[in-house]
Amino acid sequence: MSLAIRVIPCLDVDAGRVVKGVHFENLRDAGDPVELAAEYYSQGADELTFLDVTASSSHRNTMIDVVTRTAEQLFIPLTVGGGVRSIEDVDSLLRCGADKIGVNTAAINNPQLISDISNRFGSQVIVLSIDARREQGTQHTQSGFEVTTMGGRKRTGIDALWWVKRAEELGAGEILLNSMDADGTKNGFDLDMISAVRKEVSIPLIASGGAGKVEDFPPAVAAGADAVLAASVFHYGIITIAQVKHALHNAGYQVR
Repeated sequence: MSLAIRVIPCLDVDAGRVVKGVHFENLRDAGDPVELAAEYYSQGADELTFLDVTASSSHRNTMIDVVTRTAEQLFIPLTVGGGVRSIEDVDSLLRCGADKIGVNTAAINNPQLISDISNRFGSQVIVLSIDARREQGTQHTQSGFEVTTMGGRKRTGIDALWWVKRAEELGAGEILLNSMDADGTKNGFDLDMISAVRKEVSIPLIASGGAGKVEDFPPAVAAGADAVLAASVFHYGIITIAQVKHALHNAGYQVR
């Protein structure tokens, strides 16, 4: 486990604006990504994640100009994901100021992409972003946690625990685990899923999906997360980064 627990705001971007919904649906405007990035940096965010949420489903590339302007506001690591399909995409985003690249759909379609990115740029650059959900009814995967794509709209039949293990073997440097069941609900992180994934991999694990109050964050770390990520609670001023760090510190965890 890393020395200090990282607190990471996530900017879900659609058509140049930050949006947030529930289970990636009914998206509503939450502001300008460049302004929000600057605000979170000043608030003490340890990193920032920028996800172009409709890039894959719209079959287009991540917006280079918005990433460039966002990166200019930051002096903390910036992870960019959404619509990344090739080594060339990764190269251009790194040149724009991104520090890490999140891959999801493209890695499922072509697992070799993980190795290619890791070999070319180093494993620290590649974050496997995984949208997983609990299977309803008849079990299709061994663990009961299934990988989805297209913002949770498309099932893959891939066991999430098998996939994270495979991704680590292929060279992924970090896992961004997003619970599609918890996403946007503000009912707390999926602790069972975090714990299950933690048992499978040794690389850093970022927990995402479900944060609603400061009390939700320490249990995610107790379940095995090295970093905690949230979006709407930060965007709408429900809680601050400082409050999350205070809660983690009070729970006995080291924060920056």
